[in-house]
Amino acid sequence: MTQPKIAIETRHLTRKFGDIVALDDANISVRKGEFVALMGASGSGKTTLMNILTCLDSASSGEVWLDGVNATAFNEEERREFRARHIGLVFQQFHLIPYLTALENVMLAQYYHSVPDEPSARHALELVGMGHRLEHLPNQLSGGEQQRVCIARALVNEPPLIFADEPTGNLDEENERKVLETFQHLHDEGRTIIMVTHNPVLGGCAERIIRLQHGKIVS
Repeated sequence: MTQPKIAIETRHLTRKFGDIVALDDANISVRKGEFVALMGASGSGKTTLMNILTCLDSASSGEVWLDGVNATAFNEEERREFRARHIGLVFQQFHLIPYLTALENVMLAQYYHSVPDEPSARHALELVGMGHRLEHLPNQLSGGEQQRVCIARALVNEPPLIFADEPTGNLDEENERKVLETFQHLHDEGRTIIMVTHNPVLGGCAERIIRLQHGKIVS
């Protein structure tokens, strides 16, 4: 039987801030196409781990392999370039440009990656159920709709790795359900998804939960 490909792997990953050990000898492995939740209390290290995995930060020691590439020794420019081409990010805060339409906000992500391509931006919005709201500004959209625009923005360049940081933290129950359905659909399509959350409902939607406590992987 063919072994599943590994999308993300860390080896003895440690991150220190002065004398504070935020991440302590963390070893994780995520298969290609897996939907994983990173869970833990505030200060457990999950945000630190997320920042390293998304090339927003670098480790103090250890290795991180992303999509078959050793990202450990990346400099700032190499991290930025890898992030643009391989990683889709969805944040708790929407970070949409208020004077741009939903379509334009998605196309802006293309601009930083290569060149804007309106048909593919439209397709990304249609994938998340926002094809009927292309020309609406953020303040004309509900919180759940704005978050789905953010998911489309993360998808538009077809990154192999999708990371979501508390993606429903600012949403009501109904909009949370719709966003979770979107992630489940993406998972069914074979996308690799890593979601940071403290919400057990969100964690229960993932295939597997990785728990952190005081900077250590505990399960």
